[in-house]
Amino acid sequence: MNSTLCTICMRGGSQEVKNKSLKLINGKPLMYFTIKQAIKSKIFDNIVVSTDSKKILKHAKSYGAEGWFIRPKKLSTNKSSKILAIKHALIESEKYYDKKFKYIVDLDITSPLRKVEDIVRAYKVFIKKKGNILISGTKSKKNPYFNIVEIVNKKVQKVKNVKKIFSARQDVPITYDMNASIYIWNRKTLVNSQSLYHDKTVFYEMPENRSIDIDSKLDFKLVQFLMKKGKKL
Repeated sequence: MNSTLCTICMRGGSQEVKNKSLKLINGKPLMYFTIKQAIKSKIFDNIVVSTDSKKILKHAKSYGAEGWFIRPKKLSTNKSSKILAIKHALIESEKYYDKKFKYIVDLDITSPLRKVEDIVRAYKVFIKKKGNILISGTKSKKNPYFNIVEIVNKKVQKVKNVKKIFSARQDVPITYDMNASIYIWNRKTLVNSQSLYHDKTVFYEMPENRSIDIDSKLDFKLVQFLMKKGKKL
């Protein structure tokens, strides 16, 4: 049997949206939606919260998540690597449950519009393709071959500055925005690498209306509006 751990990482010191994890949408704190999605997916042996806040931990446990440790401060700054926090959660979980997990799935609370079906399908795709890691995303609105620029040595140029000139967006290669919704690792890859990109990195595409990643107050208001109205983009 494949033992699978779900990690849900939350910091008490979120920058752009204060107390983001506990901020209410439709009368429920943001964390609620991801925890309940993980439970309803029925694919996890354990659903573990990693946080530096006792208050967040208490609330998360009341919604059905598991948690007993407080994440170290060095893994909880706004510059800390999330992958290191997930590794830490894996190590703590394997000690606590006295077992090795074969797969680790991280679900970000900032993506509450994902569906349970997205989690289940992504997991099945990852297993079927025998991936090292899976990342989720959606088709990009802007394209680095066409209309995303950078300034290099005071010169404005396209990010993908190739010789071929694309005159229409329809002609450029398809690119994707990572939506920070679903990440899946096999244990060996997570333990030994901090990179998301391997020969066996699997991509799971999600539609735009389920790919909003709450990173600002505007994102939060948009998600809140969509949930209240029960509408799709």
